[in-house]
Amino acid sequence: MFVFVLDKNRKPLDPTHPARARRLLVKGKASVFRRYPFTIILHDRLKENSQTQLFRLKIDPGAKTTGLAILQGSVVVWAAELSHRGFAIRDALTTRRQLRRSRRNRKTRYRAARFDNRRRQSGWLPPSLNSRVENTLTWVRRLIKVCPITAISQELVKFDLSKMQNPEISGVMYQQGSLAGYEVREYLLTKLARRCVYCGAKDTRLEVEHVVPRSLGGSNRVSNLTLACHPCNQSKSNQDIKDFLSGKPDVLKRVLAQIKKPLVDAAAVNTTRWALFERLKGQGLPVETGTGGQTKFNRTRLGLDKTHYGDAVAVGSSTPEQVIVKVNKPLMIKATGYGHRRMCNITKFGFPQVNKKGELAVRKRVKVVHGFQTGDMVRAVVRSGKNVGTHVGRVTVRATGQFDISTAKSKLQIINHKYCQPIHRQDGYSYA
Repeated sequence: MFVFVLDKNRKPLDPTHPARARRLLVKGKASVFRRYPFTIILHDRLKENSQTQLFRLKIDPGAKTTGLAILQGSVVVWAAELSHRGFAIRDALTTRRQLRRSRRNRKTRYRAARFDNRRRQSGWLPPSLNSRVENTLTWVRRLIKVCPITAISQELVKFDLSKMQNPEISGVMYQQGSLAGYEVREYLLTKLARRCVYCGAKDTRLEVEHVVPRSLGGSNRVSNLTLACHPCNQSKSNQDIKDFLSGKPDVLKRVLAQIKKPLVDAAAVNTTRWALFERLKGQGLPVETGTGGQTKFNRTRLGLDKTHYGDAVAVGSSTPEQVIVKVNKPLMIKATGYGHRRMCNITKFGFPQVNKKGELAVRKRVKVVHGFQTGDMVRAVVRSGKNVGTHVGRVTVRATGQFDISTAKSKLQIINHKYCQPIHRQDGYSYA
């Protein structure tokens, strides 16, 4: 990927090619400002004496992973995939709620309920959903500081539900254009996990199929549509689904349940997208929006792989006719948080852990050990033992000075702090 560049006053300049950045570092004309994302700072350059290009940041929000891409015209100069921790937050809150409810039931059994005096602010989101918005917004702000971004594109809604229920809502000509069918198909692919509902086949071409055939009075509503591979679609033909699956009652029950079940995850993601859209407008940059069907159409037209950052490149109507991807591998970012404040660890049943003597195993409140803290990115050069080699990853500290390092491929244990060199201080994320 291209390298971000700052002038000596920390103002963003145009990103540069890695080879040119390497020459500037070797000649002493620049220094490393930040490792993730990799940024250099020049010693003798001012932004007022340089002319910057126009860059657009594109965002493809997701429930688990958000794609980020920066384009300069038709050239993709930087990309990343941001993994959220919303489900981990949800599980932690569930555990805390269960423990508190049990304790209140034991200690304050007759206390009056206090549900009526809780007031939520306007625009409130559950913590598990709000974390996705905050993570994305954090990285938008970071990228604006290191790159002269002039516009933002965001996939605002995954599916245009109103157009699926009433295709003529925006005019018949629009639905007969090149986007026809993409909204419905993308909705079905996401809802049915890209599998044939009849045989479970995946990694094959899937066809949109009517559960109740048109010849038997079936409609084109999305609730009557499903996905099937070509052999299953041909075998079913215009049969009623109960006749077609008469010998497979389990499959029939599952298919009918899938048809009635709404796409809850998509609704939750759409909620966070709207919240993100409102906060992006506060960054002072023009924000372009697009739909999931439009993103898939652009990605298919450009021949991009089905990846999160590939979807980000294809977001919005500003997507050029052709793109040049100068990204061999995107930066993998994972939200890890800043740890917790437990006085002691707990078992899987929610009870405090005890040591061999039966005493409460209280955690030591030492955050920094030998200059390191959990979450730092380090480079460990081990010259002896079973972990010989150079390892780069996220460190977990211990008071004994023997650390654990989580790399992109494995987790190494008992690495002495003397072998470790910090390359990026903890900021709530891990990188690969």
